[in-house]
Amino acid sequence: MANPLVECIPNFSEGRNTDVVDQIKAAITSIQGVRLLDCHSDLDHNRTVLTIIGAPQPVKEAAYQAIRKAAELIDMDQHKGEHPRLGATDVVPFVPIRDINLSDCVELARELGQRVGEELGIPVYLYESAASRPERINLEDVRRGQYEGLKEEISSNPARLPDFGPAKLAKAGATIIGAREALIAFNVYLDSDDVEIAKKIAKTVRYSSGGLRFVKAMGVLVDGRAQVSMNLTNFRKTPLPLVCEVIRREAQRYGTAVHHSELVGLIPQEAMLETAAWYLQMEDFSAEQVLENLLQGEADQINLKGNQDHSFLEDLASPAPTPGGGSAAAFSAAEAAALVSMVAGLTIGKKKYTAVEEKMRLTQQQAQALLTQLTQAIQDDSQAFETLMQAGRLPKETPALSNARETAIEKATLHAARVPLTTAEMALQVMQLAKEVALEGNRNAVTDAWSAVVLAFAAISAAGANVRINLSGMQAHPQRQELMVALTALETQALELITFIRAGIKERAAIDLL
Repeated sequence: MANPLVECIPNFSEGRNTDVVDQIKAAITSIQGVRLLDCHSDLDHNRTVLTIIGAPQPVKEAAYQAIRKAAELIDMDQHKGEHPRLGATDVVPFVPIRDINLSDCVELARELGQRVGEELGIPVYLYESAASRPERINLEDVRRGQYEGLKEEISSNPARLPDFGPAKLAKAGATIIGAREALIAFNVYLDSDDVEIAKKIAKTVRYSSGGLRFVKAMGVLVDGRAQVSMNLTNFRKTPLPLVCEVIRREAQRYGTAVHHSELVGLIPQEAMLETAAWYLQMEDFSAEQVLENLLQGEADQINLKGNQDHSFLEDLASPAPTPGGGSAAAFSAAEAAALVSMVAGLTIGKKKYTAVEEKMRLTQQQAQALLTQLTQAIQDDSQAFETLMQAGRLPKETPALSNARETAIEKATLHAARVPLTTAEMALQVMQLAKEVALEGNRNAVTDAWSAVVLAFAAISAAGANVRINLSGMQAHPQRQELMVALTALETQALELITFIRAGIKERAAIDLL
């Protein structure tokens, strides 16, 4: 069964105010089924690059929430930084990773662009594979003149009319949304403070100036050092080591040298292996010769035999504080969703159950979606607790630091309560699906359906305990009552549901259940 994964790398025009960046990150991680892989902030560029991954629709929703939050917090009239930019959320590319193609990502980009333009009133320009016109394929062409230039031209120059949204700029500026293949954001620092050298080298290596194909580059001054800042848009056709060697040669020509380099965001493993093989001059090198790749292949074979839970259970058994009860609750609910999917699958295609076949297909699809979300929730719960622990370690030597620490703890505590509450909500949905397969699905699998019911019920109980313990120290907080009311309603429904299903199974299969 296809399990599509898409990567999204939104760039925000804020790299100095950590509170703003944290709020944007929180907007992203609030969406179930999305994982934040990386965060890179640069003070001189005054820019933050986040890398997220997940199923297409949750990733699209996370990108929207991040754009919305950035628009609230970032004022482009006040923004200063070395990096070109058009808006608070400057650029949002979607990248296909697994079981999804570039045209699917183009559709995601256009859907997001339309929503941002209509609901947030932010002008949106489509670029790369999603571009609506040839002159907007290249990012640098769309961003020409930056925020200040676009502010002057957007309402008067037809060439600058956005693809979506109003033809005017508010403080959030404009956002560029698109779809592309994986690129490498890579910076090389020179052993010099002469930015003109970096600009000359950038002109030599970038394709638009007659340099290397699939290389975009500019020269800037960062931390007192000249930097060649680059995007490598196709590392297979223009290898990373080739780019590095051209820069090294050009630096020598200008009487300087490469001091160091840095990666912005993530890089495909293939690119790093290719770089190692290139510099080591290894002939006939294969990725299968890397020990970890071989071991991973063997691990995948083990997973196919049903032992995919081994590492999580080992982690759960360790004395480390995470994963803990909240992750275990999500794990149990995920097991329940898997069982529901199994029973639905055992019903589909059987002549005896033709009347409920379409219902079982829908149930199976819903169970699979919940399985994906609950699998992510296992990790989300651990991350929430770790964030809470980090907040507790913040400095408190001055009144200002102490207040900041208390605010961070409060935010982290509320988040740590909301995560298991969400797990409980999903577990209740699993119970409702389990009722369908228990009472109408394949009768031979009725005990499997009951197993799903009790696992989901246990998940609600365990998750509820984690909600309560996190809220125990927040008696006066206005959001505590709201969360507790929601939890109590969930638990009441779960009790009624398990009683109903137990009676139904007894009548249908003539077996007594605890």
